[in-house]
Amino acid sequence: MITSPPPPPTRWHSYELLWGARTYVMAILNATPDSFSHDGVAGNPQRAAELALQAVAAGADLIDIGAESTRPGHHPVTAEEEISRLLPVLDAVRRAVSVPISVDTSKAAVADVALRAGANLVNDVRGLTSDPDMAAVAATHGVPAVVMHDAAPEGREDLVTSVVRELSRRLDRAIAAGIPHELLIVDPGFGFGKAWRQNLELLRRLGELRVLGRPLLSGTSRKGTIGQVLGVPEQDRLEGTAATVVLSIAAGADIVRVHDVRAMVRVARMTDAVIRGAPGEARTWTMGTSEARS
Repeated sequence: MITSPPPPPTRWHSYELLWGARTYVMAILNATPDSFSHDGVAGNPQRAAELALQAVAAGADLIDIGAESTRPGHHPVTAEEEISRLLPVLDAVRRAVSVPISVDTSKAAVADVALRAGANLVNDVRGLTSDPDMAAVAATHGVPAVVMHDAAPEGREDLVTSVVRELSRRLDRAIAAGIPHELLIVDPGFGFGKAWRQNLELLRRLGELRVLGRPLLSGTSRKGTIGQVLGVPEQDRLEGTAATVVLSIAAGADIVRVHDVRAMVRVARMTDAVIRGAPGEARTWTMGTSEARS
């Protein structure tokens, strides 16, 4: 259960994220032909816009667009190819929705182009370490950056201690590069550099990462650990994902990054009602519709 106070609000340009009141849901939109969940929209910006609209209608607070797969065994692409995949999708989504859009990339050149084209924050699975210019790009644009942990834990050291230490180093480097502390978000990196049992331990102890004093993003959706526990393929991990989302929120996650938006928004709202406090009004329903009532 959440025991520490939430970080101060994150404010930039015309956007504001108020931590602690509720969990923000980030919808995944893959502008790739080789997504591990087989839901890529590369080359189909109209479909991307439709999916973004559906996600927002279902309650998504942010859209996360990535144009290079990070699944196990993925084939790296050049910045030019990533940009060619990303821009048509980003343009269509930006025209369709008004919620913040994050660009999921580890390349500074891609992030710079995306931020100029309408993206609003950077989500880097390499924690601003793969490209030495990435932090400077985020700082120049004055946008939040999600700093992820993607390294193998250090030797025999305690798992969470190792993750916290490395994330702390990455935060320090980001601040030194000019990103304000209040614009940094941390992601423990479920499935990146960690064995499946380590991912389970990390989820169980996720609340310990609040010592970093930054908002937490949890990205467990359809991950391999769920498959290894339940023995199910990517498209059959809804219930497993729901369990990990509930546990993430109970431990203090501020953002959950998900594929199945409609279902996970409901999971998040129900969990918020228990963990963060019941909403101001109850809701009722009539013939398949719902409405609020006091």
